[in-house]
Amino acid sequence: MHGPNGARDEITVGVVGAPEAVERIMSVARDTGWTWLRLVAAAYTDEAHAAATVVKIAARIDVCLFSGPLPYDTVARRDTLPVPATYVPVDGAAIHGTLLRGILGSAFDPTRISIDSVTKSDVTRSYAEIGLSPRHVRVLPYSHPDAAADFLEFHRSLYELGETTGAVTTVPKVAAALNDAKVPVLTMSAADTTVRHALQTASLIGSEAKLEGSRIVTVIVRVPATMLSAHPGPSSYSYQESKLSLYGELLREARPMDAAVLARDERSYLIVTTMGSLRVATDDLTVAPFLRRISTELGIDVEVGIGLGHSTREAELNAQTAVDKASAAGGQAAFLLGPAGTVHQLYVDRQPAPHVVHSTGGGTSSKATRTLARLADNLDRDENKVVDADKVSEILEVGLQTARRALRTLVDEGLAWPMPPARARKVGRPPQLYQLLFEKLHD
Repeated sequence: MHGPNGARDEITVGVVGAPEAVERIMSVARDTGWTWLRLVAAAYTDEAHAAATVVKIAARIDVCLFSGPLPYDTVARRDTLPVPATYVPVDGAAIHGTLLRGILGSAFDPTRISIDSVTKSDVTRSYAEIGLSPRHVRVLPYSHPDAAADFLEFHRSLYELGETTGAVTTVPKVAAALNDAKVPVLTMSAADTTVRHALQTASLIGSEAKLEGSRIVTVIVRVPATMLSAHPGPSSYSYQESKLSLYGELLREARPMDAAVLARDERSYLIVTTMGSLRVATDDLTVAPFLRRISTELGIDVEVGIGLGHSTREAELNAQTAVDKASAAGGQAAFLLGPAGTVHQLYVDRQPAPHVVHSTGGGTSSKATRTLARLADNLDRDENKVVDADKVSEILEVGLQTARRALRTLVDEGLAWPMPPARARKVGRPPQLYQLLFEKLHD
């Protein structure tokens, strides 16, 4: 996002977590030298206070960055996120540094420890890289907001049974309790690169929030030059058949995004959509669009570049730069080029991500269902179930941007219908109306 003089507008990120984690994120941010990034520190002493901590700073920030998935989920499950939010994921990159500290400090035998939050595959890969066997390493991945109690019992019981020589945890409260129980423990923090990527993601989300309703997204999907025949023109039947199949797959993928698909040249297609639709299709910028499906269905490893901009032209130029980066990287990830040259990678497979969806048995997001139920409880009986963002903002006691996102989520989950705009009686764009489908609550 740029100001009138071409300089990037400031993005304010609220950093929420335990004091040590907040301090470390702030330190990494200072080292980046990103002058457009402004941070507001908000530390708490217990995850139970995370929601209140966010509320205190909400009016001063564009986006919230939690120190990990635990505080994020603790707040998100209460529907109390007043601003867009993401978190610093915990992945295998953090394991190496923690093991090194354990070995140098003689804290424990690294081949007989318990580790929480990360996955078994992360541990196996990290141990293989340093030539150690993980056979006797016990792992409990993060799965839900109440995991802290599970982590404590997991580590303590294994140590008391003599199966481990120590513990590695990501939760400061768990580390303190294990210390009290005389269990050797180290706290594992995300690697600097992971923190930087999380800050980048937060800045992109915050930038999108500031440009709500006006951000244009252009995606270029391109066939690699190495896959083209010597004369890939209209006379090449096989190439034209492959191109037609690619167009069909792109149409299927683009339909849920309300996107337009246009032929760009002999090698590529142009998809034009909005940032909100892109975030839904990419699970909040964590999974590359198009790559998996096209590779599976057609056996083609395409190159994908995503560009953001204030105009379609600006977005397309950024998408062209991004798709060239994807080509240079071998097509293993999609590249997103944002304001002031900010670059973000989206991988084929989901990485540890800043967005968790809790689903009900019917496949509808439980959060969306709870939102609809709250609206149903607070609307008068004589109201006709048609609302706009102002009404939802009033009922849910959230800002207009959050209300608009809530309404879009209800539409995506099939719990509301966008209505045709009413004929305006005054100058300006009429508000978008939505028909709420309360009957879905009883399905």
